[in-house]
Amino acid sequence: MSSVDELLAGSALSLSEARILFGHALRVGPPWIIAHGRDPVADGDARAVEALYARRRAGEPIAYLTGEREFRGLSLFVNPEVLIPRPETELVVEQVLAIVSGRTAARILELGTGSGAIAVAVAHARPEAEVWASDTSADAIEIASANAARHAVSIRFIRGDWLDALGEERFNVIASNPPYVPEGDPHLAQGDLRYEPRAALVGGADGLDCIRRIASDARKHLVPGGWLVLEHGFDQGPACVQLLTGLGYTTVSDTDDLAGLARVCKGQFDEVRGAG
Repeated sequence: MSSVDELLAGSALSLSEARILFGHALRVGPPWIIAHGRDPVADGDARAVEALYARRRAGEPIAYLTGEREFRGLSLFVNPEVLIPRPETELVVEQVLAIVSGRTAARILELGTGSGAIAVAVAHARPEAEVWASDTSADAIEIASANAARHAVSIRFIRGDWLDALGEERFNVIASNPPYVPEGDPHLAQGDLRYEPRAALVGGADGLDCIRRIASDARKHLVPGGWLVLEHGFDQGPACVQLLTGLGYTTVSDTDDLAGLARVCKGQFDEVRGAG
C-alpha cells in the first residue's frame, strides 16, 4: 500500500499537478495532502488517483480532468464541450468593465460564451448590469448557465449563431473571445488544444473569419457610441485594428496581455459617423 507522498512522487508529473489530481480524486485539499504525506492510501483510492495521473500523462488537460478552472477568482465548471478559460481572456473582462465604469446601467453581450467565463465575470463584478450571452452550442449554454447559477449572477442566455438570434436588440458593449486560430496552425496538434472543441478554436484560413463577421454585424447591435471588444491571436492585432477602422469604428486600439503580446482590440461605433 503506497503512501500519499509515494503516489505523488511516482506520478511522473509536476508536484503541483500531482497534488491537484490527488486532491480531486480523494476530495481533499492541499493542507490535508501535506499533513498526511506519510499516510497509506487505500488500494481503491490509489487506483483512482493513478488513473487520473495516466490520463494527464497522455495529455488530457487538468481542467477537463477536474471539471473546473479558475477565472478572475471564480471557479468555473468546464468540460470538453467548451474552451478552457485562460488568463489572457481576463483582459477582455477588464476592458469591458473599464468601458462601463461609472454607468448606472449597461447592456452587455458576450458572443460565443462557451463556459460563460466573460459573461459570468462581468455580471459578478457589475451585478446591476444587464448581461446577455449567446452561443450556437446547446452544451455550452448548459454549462454557462450552470456557472451563472453557481455564482448567483443574472445572465440572459440566447442560443444562436453569433448575432443572428438577437433580433433588434442593442447593447452598450459587445465582447467576444471568438475562434481565431488559423487552419493548419501547428499549435492545434499540441498541448491542451488537442482536446478542446475545434469549432471554438479555428477561425478560417487566416483565423479572422469569425472576427470579420462579428465586427461587421455588431454595428447593427450597438447603441450609438457602443463598444466592440475582441480577443485575437498574438499576431493579428494590426489586421484587427485595420478591420475595425475600415468598418467605421473610432477610437480603435489594441491592448497587450501580461506577456506583452497584442491581445484585445476594441473600437467604438456611432452609426451616423460609421455610415459615412
